[in-house]
Order: sequence, then C-alpha cells, then structure tokens
Amino acid sequence: MAESRLAKLAAHLTGRGSKAGFRVAVLGASGGIGQPLSLLLKKTSLVRELHLYDVKGTKGVMADLSHINTLTTVRSFEGNAELGACLKGCDLVVIPAGVPRKPGMTRDDLFKINASIVASLAAGVADSCPEAFVAIISNPVNSTVPIAAEVLKRKGCYNPARLFGVTSLDVVRANTFVGEASGTSPERMNVPVIGGHSGNTILPLLSQTTPRNSLPEDKVRALTNRIQNAGTEVVEAKAGTGSATLSMAAAAHRFAESCLRAMNGESGVVECAYVENKEPLSQGLPFFALPVRLNKSGVSGFAPLAALSPYEAQLFDSMKGALAGNIKKGQEFGRSFNL
Repeated sequence: MAESRLAKLAAHLTGRGSKAGFRVAVLGASGGIGQPLSLLLKKTSLVRELHLYDVKGTKGVMADLSHINTLTTVRSFEGNAELGACLKGCDLVVIPAGVPRKPGMTRDDLFKINASIVASLAAGVADSCPEAFVAIISNPVNSTVPIAAEVLKRKGCYNPARLFGVTSLDVVRANTFVGEASGTSPERMNVPVIGGHSGNTILPLLSQTTPRNSLPEDKVRALTNRIQNAGTEVVEAKAGTGSATLSMAAAAHRFAESCLRAMNGESGVVECAYVENKEPLSQGLPFFALPVRLNKSGVSGFAPLAALSPYEAQLFDSMKGALAGNIKKGQEFGRSFNL
C-alpha cells in the first residue's frame, strides 16, 4: 500500500510539470556492485521506478531501499520466471550480474562463468524491453558486450546506439590518479580513456586531459600502468573478499545518470563508453571505447580527440591484437548460445 501511494504521488508530481522519470532495472541487484548502485539510483531524481533483479536476495534489498525518503518506487524480482516482469517497459537496463574477479583469476576465467549469464539477460531484454538503453558492467566487458550484441541481433532487435559497455570506472580512476599527481581537484579533471576495459586494452589519453597537465614522461608511464592495473590493485587489497564494488557502483551510477539526462532531453552529454562504431581511431575494431555523445536515441556521435602521443600510439598498437581477440571470442559465443 505504501508503495502504491508513493507511486501515485510521483505520478501526480510528474503530471504537474516536474521532469519525467524513467523505469530502470538493475540485473544483479543483490551483489557487491548491485546493492550500492541501487542505493545511488534510489536517490536519483530521474528514476521513477527501480526494478531489482537477481537469482535471490532482492526482497531484502528492496525492503531496505524502500525506507529511503525519495519518490522513486522500488520493486523486487527473483529468478528466471520473474525476469520478464522485471524488464517489461524499462527505459534503462544496467547489468552488473555475474561473479567478481578473485585473486589469481584472469578475465578469461570470468568469461567462462559470466558469458552465459549476460547472454541470458540480453535475451530477456530483447523479449521485454527491446528499445531500452542497455549498460553492461559484467566482466569481461571486452567480450560481454559483443555477446549481448549477437544475442540481440539473433532476436531481431539490435540497436548499436543503445548498447554500452560501462568503462566509466577507468575514467574515474584516471581522473583521481592524474588529479592527485598534478595537484588538480579530481572533480575538475577529465581524462579520456579509450580502447577496452581490461589490462593493457585500457588506454588513458594523458596527453589530452582537461585541464591540461605538464607531467613528465616517467610519471605519465607510471600513471598509465596504475590506471590499467587498478582493478588488480583492489582485488589484492581485498585479499580474496571481493573486487572493485563501491568505486564501480559510483562509476556505473555516473554513466546511468548521464544516460537518463540524455533521455530526458539534456544536450551536450558525453561519456566514455565501449560501443560498436566505425570511427577511424578504432582502426577496424568493431567495438571500442571512445567519448560518446548521448541523446534520447542513444549514441548520436563521438566527441573529437586529438592525435595520440607517440607513447599512446605505441600502447594502442600493442593492445589491438588482444582486444580483437576478446571481441571475436564474445561474438562467437553469442552466435552459438542456445536461446
């Protein structure tokens, strides 16, 4: 009853001219990323309804979040039988579902577990909300996004403008580390990060930061290495208890909120994301992270970048093969997955 009254109040306020709200689903809402991400989305004014899905545990998360005094209504869904109801009519679907990386695990290890999870959820999106923006967090993103693309293609509803790999954490980390090193507030720093979302496929463009920095070459190399391996830094620091969850949730919320702002009609929204594109900088790689311009329809174009520095060009050349292999692996799995 309380949820119903809250929904009616939200609809009443929206009808009186406040900004439209959206229906957002978090698939994997009971996990280490899903719970803090759901908390942040509950406090986001553009979220009208928040749907929580997982194999178990969402009822408790919903009960907890529903006590927070915002107009966002929260509903819980559990198990395959309720996936369709969770996704019906959703505008944005955020997918952190899957297992986290543990010490000693490679992203190939993650692939064996998370590939089927992402494929199944992508099929659910195709069946219940084929026009939704889909933001994939589940690692390895270099492969899981191509998996989702192939599943959506087979379902006849693939729109490359609305499928994103969330690489915002690489940007958040780069902003933090470069800001600290250059004596600039991390909140003011903006570092474009292109390529992929694992190890040396992560390419931070420290030559193109805003504000500009004057870091020496040895510092640039050290920071680049730290940004590329920051995930391992967290995994090792947590000593077997988890991976980057809080920072990932904050970065995912940043990306989700940018999508919602664009969907709500705001212009000039730009976020780095791993998307299908044919930009010259991608050099034939079908999926590649770039600064993406967002509007109501999804990707509307790409923000311009300057030429890479010699060091960045060297890094790009050295990672192209690995990223191409990750993409191919995901495509092949998506094409063969039993729908």
